[in-house]
Amino acid sequence: MDSFSGVTVFVQVAESRSFVTAGRQLGLSASAVSKSIARLEEKLGVRLFHRSTRSMTLTAEGALFLERSRRIIGEMEAAQLELSQVAGKPAGRLRISLPQVSPLLLPVLGDFMARYPDIELDLDFSDRMVEVIEEGFDAVIRTGQPMDSRLSARKLGNFTMKIVASPAYLARYGTPENPGDLLHHRCMHYRFPYSGKLEKWELGSEVELNLPISMVCNNIETRVCFALKGLGIAFLPEFAINNLIAEGQLVTLLDDIDKRRGVFHILWPASKHASPKIRALVDFLSDRVFANGKAESL
Repeated sequence: MDSFSGVTVFVQVAESRSFVTAGRQLGLSASAVSKSIARLEEKLGVRLFHRSTRSMTLTAEGALFLERSRRIIGEMEAAQLELSQVAGKPAGRLRISLPQVSPLLLPVLGDFMARYPDIELDLDFSDRMVEVIEEGFDAVIRTGQPMDSRLSARKLGNFTMKIVASPAYLARYGTPENPGDLLHHRCMHYRFPYSGKLEKWELGSEVELNLPISMVCNNIETRVCFALKGLGIAFLPEFAINNLIAEGQLVTLLDDIDKRRGVFHILWPASKHASPKIRALVDFLSDRVFANGKAESL
């Protein structure tokens, strides 16, 4: 098992090209990762990596060993899957990539942890387009329509975007009565991490407005915080702000406009039989994240 642990560390380093990143993903220090690679190289009698202060690349021997190591890990995971299916009890590490929408997902994942104490959650919050299979994720949660045919998908539910501002902002700058009025306001925008483009505000008009920019960021929390401080108008998903609207801390604007609707999916590598931990996660989130958007069980 010590040898298998060394192989696991090697694969993580080979894929991330970094002791620090591999250690973070494995819950180890960079020093521990470096020592593990050194022990493995000594045992094999070959150098696996070319190292410099700026880069790390595989040697020819390392590339060959990586191919075999992935097969070894795949066989071990398959064996563990067979055993867990026999036992029928969801358990083991579950690596999940999630968008940065903690107000929606964190409470539900907390309930999932309480319900399944034998499952170890490894959560990666990012809005970038991750490579699910190549990066070793068990599941990802994303908005939009699934595009990768290698993945199974379950719809979790729909949401609507809303234009909001604080009462203090509106008292100071006035309330926009139509989309054109936004041209005279402080608009806070979202930038997609994977494309660098700004999110389009759906304003129900055939004319595309070049809205002013007072701030740009790549997460929800910043725009919510700044909107609460009266710093501008934001275009946000309803699940992140419904409580603030109900409490009167934020006010919805241009409510008669048909705004964009979004959809959440959970995706996981397709296989004939999903593991118990994946089945548990998918079914749990389908029941809890949204009241609608349920689908058939796996």
